[in-house]
Amino acid sequence: MRFLRSLAITLALGFSATGAHAENVLVVLSDSDRLDLRDGKVFETGFYLNELMQPVQALLDAGHDITFATPKGTAPTVDKTSIDKMYFGGDETAMKTSEAQLAKLGLLSREKSPVVSLARIEQIGYDHFDAIYVPGGHAPMQDLLVSPELGRLLTHFHETGKTTALTCHGPIALLSTLPNAPGFTKQLEISGTAQPDGKWIYAGYRLTVLSNREEELAKALLNGGQMKFYPQTALEQAGAKFSEAEAPFAAHLVTDRELITGQNPASAVAVAQEMLKRLK
Repeated sequence: MRFLRSLAITLALGFSATGAHAENVLVVLSDSDRLDLRDGKVFETGFYLNELMQPVQALLDAGHDITFATPKGTAPTVDKTSIDKMYFGGDETAMKTSEAQLAKLGLLSREKSPVVSLARIEQIGYDHFDAIYVPGGHAPMQDLLVSPELGRLLTHFHETGKTTALTCHGPIALLSTLPNAPGFTKQLEISGTAQPDGKWIYAGYRLTVLSNREEELAKALLNGGQMKFYPQTALEQAGAKFSEAEAPFAAHLVTDRELITGQNPASAVAVAQEMLKRLK
């Protein structure tokens, strides 16, 4: 029922492009509303408003169908610090439009959210979907990087060459495809270095993610807390070839085969544009 409701929401919103062929896009979000830090501290977080809604709005405007999922099928949480016009180029109207669109989707509702579980997505069949998108916010660092369900989904998209797009902290989800993702991340937490137990399917891929430099500049958001490890370090040690913008927080897009990655919140629009190019 939730899956059908998700598709019905897309139709009800009326964002269809005349003559456009609708593709099925799966948007995967974290179940978590927190990130566990070092020394037992906790950072309240979720997804970033612009990183979700700018691509979602672009996809809906182009006539594509969207299904929303989290590992457990629980309603996701928006990071309140992301509800800021600075992430929308200083345009408060654009920010409020995204807030209103998010409310229409009902994603945050504990009772009526159209979000389904990744187990349900597996039942529906991965072949139903033409592209996947994972937005950032710190929440993916809590659960998506070790989700076995997400690992199976991403592996299928890798093997079939289907568009796989991720923004900001979202690319950390790619670690879920490691032979032993929990073990790898635990090594990073303990020693700061890690070796994959086997070959990673994205080894050698060029990609981007929120950089170590940007994490250092944004540490104040954690209110004195410290992350267990940074996503750039984790992805590089897994075998990725990291690329970053010349200036911190400047938009930066990297494409390599099926993979589309955006470095930071400012990159969400470019990620959306690249997705639209690939969805015919």
